[in-house]
Amino acid sequence: MAGHQHGAPKSGSNPLPGVKHIIAVGAGKGGVGKSTVAVNLAIALKAKGLAVGLMDGDIYGPSIPKMLGSHDAPRGLAPNRIAPNEAYGLKFMSMGLLLDPEKPMIVRGPIVHTVVRQFLGDVVWGDLDYLIVDLPPGTGDVALSLAQSCPLTAAVVVSTPQDVALIDVQKAVSMFRTLNVPVVGLVENMSWHECGSCGAREEIFGHGGAERWAARERIPFLGGVPLHASVAAGGDEGQPALVDPRTPDHVRTAFRVLADGLAEQTATLASLPKQPLIQIEGLS
Repeated sequence: MAGHQHGAPKSGSNPLPGVKHIIAVGAGKGGVGKSTVAVNLAIALKAKGLAVGLMDGDIYGPSIPKMLGSHDAPRGLAPNRIAPNEAYGLKFMSMGLLLDPEKPMIVRGPIVHTVVRQFLGDVVWGDLDYLIVDLPPGTGDVALSLAQSCPLTAAVVVSTPQDVALIDVQKAVSMFRTLNVPVVGLVENMSWHECGSCGAREEIFGHGGAERWAARERIPFLGGVPLHASVAAGGDEGQPALVDPRTPDHVRTAFRVLADGLAEQTATLASLPKQPLIQIEGLS
């Protein structure tokens, strides 16, 4: 797919005129549950009656097919056009659908840029209320390419409660601000654990740091997602938390609160002037 340029959008154009909101979900580092948040946020938005797509922007380590339990190769529609797969009512695309999962993706930055643009311009997303883009960890090529290639509505950043995690989140927020992308929410994953026997709330990694940091940075705090074994198990088995019958109600509620907060923030942004696409030297 990355070997052609035909359907990729031109720099400065909008390859997704039928998509109302494009939301990047990022994190300053790996291991914070960013993909879990992205998948369940997309499903929660879908449950609100919205049309939702999910683009796996992690070109090197795609995990969305596993988390959605869908690995079939996508269907070609016409020369240089491809249909997204569907799972749980979501349209989705991932490099994991196109490659042997046992082989590493070894590519240079310009090829990553081409793949991102083709995921936008060659995949037939159709009309969507939201396209959620799960970014790889850090502040590298994919986020830059995305910001240059399409009109990003906003970004959501994911952290865990520890202070050291917030240091990395600051880098992600700074990157999005440099790219003229509004950061409309901080999500604190693994925020607390509810004791299975007594129901007590146990704040294993500390309490309140992420919310205080968000307030200081003037970023909306969308909410915290509890730590629960079923969330990780469901992701490994292709059953995201919101569709896994083992998921307790307080975890489901947490993801729904995130979706409500994101919908509220994007509604506010819709009344503001659009930011121009960022132009990045060396990418075309």
